[in-house]
Amino acid sequence: MGSYIPSTKEERQEMLAAAGYGSIRSLFKDVPAEVYLDKPLNLPQGMSELEVRAKMQELAGKNTVFRTILRGAGAYDHYIPSIVKYITSKEEFVTSYTPYQAEMSQGILQSIFEYQTMICDLTGMDTANASVYDGASAAAEAAAMCRDRKRSVALVSAAANPDVIATMQTYCFGAGTELRLVPAKDGRTDLDALKAMLTPDVCCVYVQQPNFYGQFEEAEKIAELTHAGGAKYIMGVNPIALAIMKTPAECGADIAVGEGQPLGLPLGFGGPYLGFMAATGAMMRKLPGRIVGETVDADGNRAYVLTLQAREQHIRREKASSNICSNEALCALTASVYLAAVGPQGLKQAATLCLSKAHYLAQELTKIEGVNLVYGGEFFHEFVTTLPKQEEVLAALAKEGILGGLPVKEGVLWCVTEKATKEALDKAVAIVKEVCA
Repeated sequence: MGSYIPSTKEERQEMLAAAGYGSIRSLFKDVPAEVYLDKPLNLPQGMSELEVRAKMQELAGKNTVFRTILRGAGAYDHYIPSIVKYITSKEEFVTSYTPYQAEMSQGILQSIFEYQTMICDLTGMDTANASVYDGASAAAEAAAMCRDRKRSVALVSAAANPDVIATMQTYCFGAGTELRLVPAKDGRTDLDALKAMLTPDVCCVYVQQPNFYGQFEEAEKIAELTHAGGAKYIMGVNPIALAIMKTPAECGADIAVGEGQPLGLPLGFGGPYLGFMAATGAMMRKLPGRIVGETVDADGNRAYVLTLQAREQHIRREKASSNICSNEALCALTASVYLAAVGPQGLKQAATLCLSKAHYLAQELTKIEGVNLVYGGEFFHEFVTTLPKQEEVLAALAKEGILGGLPVKEGVLWCVTEKATKEALDKAVAIVKEVCA
C-alpha cells in the first residue's frame, strides 16, 4: 500500500477551509484540552530500511519453521500458487472491504459473486453467502439457521473437531439452544445413538465429513435418519476433499459449511481464515451475512447487487438471527483466485495426492512394531495411530525439521497434504522406527 496516499497537506487545508475551519485543531475544538497529546510519544528513533530489514530478520529467526508438516486438525499446509498472492496483494483488492454503498462497488460485488458460485459448484448447493469468519463460526451459524420455536436442540457429532464443537456450544448457549453430543463409535458417529436421540425437539444434526479423526462418515445414512426425525442436516466439509468425494447436496444435506483455509490461505499463525456457508434454496432466506446477486441495470448491462437484505441485522434488527457483520471479502477473493488458478483438475489432483500420500504414510508407519491404526474405516488425508514413546518420537521429528502428528487421547493424529514428498515421508518413518526400536 506504499502508493496509497489519500490526500496532500494542501488538499486537507482546502477541505478545512470549505468546512469553515482554519486548522485541524479548530475542527476538534470541542475535544477537551487535557485529551490532546502535546508532547512527543516515548518511541525509539526511526531506523533505515536496512536496519529495519535486519531487525525483522532477527525477530523472524526466533520462529521455528518446519520443512515438512504432518499435522492438520483443522488447519492444513497446502501448496499455494504464487499468482494467488500476486493478485490479492493488488491495492484495489487490499483496500476494498465491505460494500456499504453496494451499487457503487461493482468490482468487489463481482468478486464475491464469483466466490459464491465456486462454493456452490464445490458443495452442489443452491446458494452461498459472502462468507463468515471461520469454519467454526460457520457451523455455529448453521445451527442457528435451523432453530425454531418448537425445535431448539442441536445434535452435534462427538467425532467433529473439538474447536468447532466448543464454538457451537458458545453460540448455542447465547441463543438458548441446547447442544447435545452424539457419541462416536470406532471413530465415527454412532448411528444407533443418533437415531435414539432424534426427538421431536431436535432442530438439526451436525456431522463433519471427513471427521476430526480423518474418517469418512456414513453421510447418506445420517441424512436419512435426520430427515426422518424432521430435523435439518448440516455437513461440515473439507473443500479439498470435495474434489473427490460426494458433495453435501448428493448426500442430502440442507446446509454445507466448512473452513476455507485450504483454498489458498496460508497457516498464518491461526488466521485470518474463512468460513464458507451454502444451503438449499429452501434455506436461502435464513442464510446469514450477505448474498450477492446478478441482474441487469436500466441499460440492460450486467450488474451485481446485494440481495435479500431483509435478512440482515441492519435492516430488521429485531428479527435478525445473526450478527455477522463482515464478509471476509479479501479471504473469499483469495479462495476464488486459488480455485481459478488450480481449476477443477488441479483441485482433484491435489486431493488425490493428499489421499494417496496419507495412505502411503499410514502403510509405512504401521510396519513399525507398536504403531497401529486406531480406526479401520476409510480416511482422506488424516488418520490416528498408536505411537510408543510418543514425546520422544515427536521431539526427534521436530529436531529434523518435521512437525509430527497431533497428540490426541487415542494416540497421534497424522495429516499428509500434497506438499509432503516421498523422501520426507520416508525420513519421518525412519525416525519413528529408530526411536521406537
